[in-house]
Amino acid sequence: MALVTGLVDRFGRVATDLRVSLTDRCNLRCTYCMPAEGLAWLPREEQLTDDEVGRLIRIGVELLGIAEVRLTGGEPLLRRGLLEIVAAAARLEPRPRLMLTTNGIGLERVAAGLREAGLDRINVSLDTLDPERFNRLTRRDRLDDVLRGLEAAASAGLTPVKINTVLMRGINEDEAPQLLKFALTYGYQLRFIEQMPLDAQHQWDRHTMVTADEILAALVPFDLQPDPVSRGTSPAETWLVPGHVDAAGEPARVGVIASVTRPFCGDCDRTRLTADGQIRNCLFATDESDLRKLLRAGASDPEIAEAWRTAMRGKRAGHGIDDPSFLQPARPMSAIGG
Repeated sequence: MALVTGLVDRFGRVATDLRVSLTDRCNLRCTYCMPAEGLAWLPREEQLTDDEVGRLIRIGVELLGIAEVRLTGGEPLLRRGLLEIVAAAARLEPRPRLMLTTNGIGLERVAAGLREAGLDRINVSLDTLDPERFNRLTRRDRLDDVLRGLEAAASAGLTPVKINTVLMRGINEDEAPQLLKFALTYGYQLRFIEQMPLDAQHQWDRHTMVTADEILAALVPFDLQPDPVSRGTSPAETWLVPGHVDAAGEPARVGVIASVTRPFCGDCDRTRLTADGQIRNCLFATDESDLRKLLRAGASDPEIAEAWRTAMRGKRAGHGIDDPSFLQPARPMSAIGG
């Protein structure tokens, strides 16, 4: 199908990376994300059906120039129709690059199926290698499940397997070297992420956040070298780790996603679809555009595409975390999607 005007905002940025939240539910209760009792989940009838998710991905790819689709949550492995959604997206022309971000619980069981369905790559969230800390952080005793999930993803060819880590002061900030050694040993790619103001409890405090500079200082013993490959629109700044290669034999890299202290808004190429069919033009947006209503009212593909373009045109220049007027989004990360 011929490409029409893509998702261009008023600052000339073009969104080609679609983040799709498949559910707001999660089987962990990470302390920096949600309370121990969990949250009020979306009613089933408010969530997009598998067919609706597939249609919106198709519109994004065929009409709006989406080239990469990342499936997220909550925890996307909890979505019953996950394999069918992946397979449908993999059949699209042009075929988008397909990725998924997971906490790793249950990944061991479905990694091979995901690869067979057409998934290209996977990110696994892992903040600690200490079982007691993991239990304290997630309120679940599931570290072994996550580690087996990582192994299964690598064995299935969902490579490079990337690990997403959030360091928190007084909790796991001392583990940066150990986590990097672990990643280097198994050929995974580690990405440290600055903690962002997206917790359900609204308790985020910039002054207690572990910054990119602090993370890099902890990794000085590894003699990191600047990565000669341009980051492009990637959110992660990366460094080479001398003397190491990844599972594909490429130079080993470690990355830092410094959304707070080194914002990369000027190069952002992302658009987000929530599990209930809302378009968010920024992770920190305070308003949304309802595509579910259009879908269920019988709107055509071009009409939905135009509503999507309109939503993206209103994107702000930056997230404004440093602005005194900054307001944390009402939805937490688990309900937005990574």
